[in-house]
Amino acid sequence: MKKAAIAILVTSALGLSACQKDPVDPMKVETVVLETEEQKQAYAMGAMAGQHFEKQLASQADIGMVRDKALVLKGFAAALQQQSQIEAEEIKSIMQVMQNEAQTMQQTKAAEVGEVNKAAGSAYLAENATREGVTVTESGLQYEVVTTGEGTKPAVSDTVKVHYRGTLLDGTEFDSSYSRNEPAVFPLAGVITGWTEGVQLMPVGSKFKFHIPSDLAYGARSTGSITAHSTLIFDVELLEIVAADDSEAKDAK
Repeated sequence: MKKAAIAILVTSALGLSACQKDPVDPMKVETVVLETEEQKQAYAMGAMAGQHFEKQLASQADIGMVRDKALVLKGFAAALQQQSQIEAEEIKSIMQVMQNEAQTMQQTKAAEVGEVNKAAGSAYLAENATREGVTVTESGLQYEVVTTGEGTKPAVSDTVKVHYRGTLLDGTEFDSSYSRNEPAVFPLAGVITGWTEGVQLMPVGSKFKFHIPSDLAYGARSTGSITAHSTLIFDVELLEIVAADDSEAKDAK
């Protein structure tokens, strides 16, 4: 009797297992047919939201805040159907806490990166200052004369047209008018201190190479691929001093 009962239980369990479907992977990507413009627009809306979330998740992961993408997707799907397990007010509270945590972690990471950059910059500038052809100004700006032009030198109040290429110490290019095939036009008083000082040393037609300490560049600020306390290197070609009524000031590093 016992053996028969056990056999029935085992058979029932196997039957239930066979009836259960494989677990659904919420991250599985399915190919869908997009035939109409309305279908494409709907898909594009979802894709755009996904791209936004992916950037946020990547940014958070970069500072050590790793999120479960499957749960993010579940929360998104539930909210679309007005079936979120968390009420709107609690969501706001959770997000505020998360934003505060992210800001603190970003500041901590920026400070750590800044200290590394400071040390690397100091070592680089100390060695670079000993190279032949490098001149160090009172402010700490270092420059090399590649070619000397025959024109006049600009004043701080002037607007200039230049070609330039900016790199980090590891050679990473973060900006270049050469790459855009278009010179930059800007007032000397409106750029970083290292540029304002350095370009005034250049006769029109000259090419200089600047090695700019972080305190003459962006200091503790980060912008794009330039992180806190980065020492910057620029190749600069002074093309002309632009007359005030001809200038169209453009951003430049």
